[in-house]
Amino acid sequence: MSDNRLVRLAIIVALVLSAVASALGQTSKNDDQFGPVVRAYLGYLRNEQEVVDDRASRHEVNVAYYRRNSNRIRALRQMALQIARDTQNDYLPELEAVASDESGVLFDRPPRFQALKVGEVVQTTFRYLGMVRSGDTFYIFARLDPYEQAEMMQKVSLPENATGSAVSNPVSGTRVTSRARRVTIP
Repeated sequence: MSDNRLVRLAIIVALVLSAVASALGQTSKNDDQFGPVVRAYLGYLRNEQEVVDDRASRHEVNVAYYRRNSNRIRALRQMALQIARDTQNDYLPELEAVASDESGVLFDRPPRFQALKVGEVVQTTFRYLGMVRSGDTFYIFARLDPYEQAEMMQKVSLPENATGSAVSNPVSGTRVTSRARRVTIP
């Protein structure tokens, strides 16, 4: 790579890093409206962005990797904020964001993402929360906890769809983004 290209790349990375740092500084002040669990998750996402930024500044990753992962972090943040605001609850499920070309990361037999409905449970493991366009298009899923997975396996005999992945029907047609708290009486 020529020195001229390296200088251009360094300038681009510096501009992106300063823009991200500026955006992170503004958003952390707005995080005070959320409880400790949501704030901790947003802090985790900020730390993940710092790791990606650091790796980019050391030229350990290429521009496509940097862009994809920065966009993924933004998509996860957007969904986390939406869940927190919609539910008014200091709880977030374990979130996963995948692009359509990464579906094998989560699923042995990937579903057709375009056919998924919000609230639909895929392979008794993930609940589809929606699509977020953040540079790339990401499909956001919440991992079901072991209790929910066991309930799904008991309730539903899973039909096979055209792609061979097991998909249940949407949960009563409503958007479900959190679960009720379990209460035990001693």
